[in-house]
Amino acid sequence: MKLKYLFFAALASLGFTACSDFLDVDSVSKYDSEGVFGEKTEINRALNGVYAKLMSGDFYGDAYFTKFVFNSDVEFTTNTSDVATNNSFRRFDGNSTANDVEKFWNAAYSGVEYANNFVYYLERSPLYSTEDAEIMQMMGEAKVIRAMFFHDLVTYFGDIPFTFEPASVVENYVMPIVSRDEVYKTLIEDLKSIAPYMKFAANLSNGVERASKEFCWSMIARMAMHAGGYSLRPDTDNPANFGKMERPANYKDLYKTALAYCDSVISSATHTLSLPYYRVFVNECNYVVNSNDDPIFEIPFAKETSGNVGYVHGPKSELYEGSTSGDNIWGEAKSSAALSAFYRFMFDPEDARRDYLNGLWGYLYNGEPTISVSYTVYNNKWSKLWSTSGNPESAGNTGINFPYMRYTDVLLMYAEAANELNDGPTDAAKAALRQVRQRAFTNPEKIDSYIESMSGSKEDFLKAVLDERKFEFAGENMRWKDLVRNNLLAENTYYNFLRYLVCGENGAGQSAYQEMVEEYDGMPEYLDKLPSTVYYMIGANPQTPSVFPNTSLRIIDIYNPYDDVVVSTVPDEYRALTVQYPYAWASDAGVVNAQCLYSFYGYIYCDQISGLVYLNTNGKYSTHAPSANASLPPVRYILPYPNAAIQRSAGAYKNYYGYTK
Repeated sequence: MKLKYLFFAALASLGFTACSDFLDVDSVSKYDSEGVFGEKTEINRALNGVYAKLMSGDFYGDAYFTKFVFNSDVEFTTNTSDVATNNSFRRFDGNSTANDVEKFWNAAYSGVEYANNFVYYLERSPLYSTEDAEIMQMMGEAKVIRAMFFHDLVTYFGDIPFTFEPASVVENYVMPIVSRDEVYKTLIEDLKSIAPYMKFAANLSNGVERASKEFCWSMIARMAMHAGGYSLRPDTDNPANFGKMERPANYKDLYKTALAYCDSVISSATHTLSLPYYRVFVNECNYVVNSNDDPIFEIPFAKETSGNVGYVHGPKSELYEGSTSGDNIWGEAKSSAALSAFYRFMFDPEDARRDYLNGLWGYLYNGEPTISVSYTVYNNKWSKLWSTSGNPESAGNTGINFPYMRYTDVLLMYAEAANELNDGPTDAAKAALRQVRQRAFTNPEKIDSYIESMSGSKEDFLKAVLDERKFEFAGENMRWKDLVRNNLLAENTYYNFLRYLVCGENGAGQSAYQEMVEEYDGMPEYLDKLPSTVYYMIGANPQTPSVFPNTSLRIIDIYNPYDDVVVSTVPDEYRALTVQYPYAWASDAGVVNAQCLYSFYGYIYCDQISGLVYLNTNGKYSTHAPSANASLPPVRYILPYPNAAIQRSAGAYKNYYGYTK
């Protein structure tokens, strides 16, 4: 039986409960340490309960993709409101009363409490021995999962309540706030101490669905990279200020740690990039677990029970009166975790990832494909429609695994850390980047020649690595974190907004910011490429070759998805469709659409009537004339502590970053 199907049975049989509400310690039941931790089978069932906490829809199961991945040049969700809201965090807009934040926080700390309890009682078990490989592997798995929850809490909230002591054994307990630097130091040392006792994924019965030695090493590296990178720090003297971007003084020591543990993973030769890029994710959509390729750890969601991977991703699949028709057996897909409309134009045309990732058509309830022209494109990395079987009544809870850690990430972290420490790329850093590009390109000019062209300076090579990450990790909630770590989030958000604004204004043959954006990333070239007429053909999904495994799916072949073409070159079998890009002008009156103006509202927006651009600095929106050398305020990406948690702490917790409620 697969690991994922054991989790919920384990919870039910153990009475294994933790805080249903953060800091509500009265509801915590204590382990029967003799009954549960006196026999290995029961210990393993208790460990399954720790894994089960990864599956909450309020955290990794859904919110991690739909509510708390910030708008960037990769992931993007539109918003049309020109007023502040409680829950619009994707556009950097919200406050501490937001229900979504409270649920996100509670789900993470519930996972922490499960892991803390497991570690605490296993250490006190009569079976506990560092000589027992099975016991130590289970201990390592719980510690790595605990580090996952704490790492993502730090990423979102900065300094956090932190302890390894379970609330279930303490009376009247309020977890103390600990600085992110100390949290990371403690977590890294904790994983360093357990890593030698852990097994490689190839030696685990459930492979990469369990936390392995190489996942432990990878988590050390990821946490060290984040700990050594920039982050938004509070202005304790003036909590009303958003704070400032800083990195710790010992950041190079942390990068050395990241480099060393990435090297451990690489040197172990336990993972490769042998499969084609698309096959990694299509396999996940079909519940195929590969333990020696790109995935290092997959969150093992349970089919029809947990996980919205492939329901919030992939092409939209509509319902009609509660279900899809017999011609569309895969059911509904919301496809809300979409990508920026401009993302597809940033790829090299020879990049194999481009046409797989960027979905340009969805499905009606009867299975008929239909072209989508919008502010976003579908993220085709995962889809329930890529499964070879389906249920026309189904919606979420796909059970498709999420690759929380990939070998690609390790290779690119290695390249980034080596470049920083050496003040430029080393041969090993270039070799790591080469492994990633070799899977995406067949033309050697786009591999070695490209890498050499980007190796002239530390800055050029860093751009190459971050670009590679941009094209690799779409939909994996990575892009904004990479930008934060390198203090590029403000710049990226700023130009992202201008990119849409320029496109909108260009619809009337004018743009106040076109030259500036062109100098930054060549954006106006995209406008020249946008086809006013799309030529397409609807047909059967070919058996071979095809990245989509369902031969019963009808697909759309678009002759010119990226460029206008000379009509005479278009084959006769293609139909013509005149397209109106919605991110251009909303009407003949020359008003730019609200989706362009307000989807970054918490940081920057444009007034529809006056056309003035406003930038948010410490909670005050001021008229701002964008310029290439603008001094930009930091983006308030840090989430507020939930108001309910502050109240329960009796004043021990306090929000900074300009949050007034």
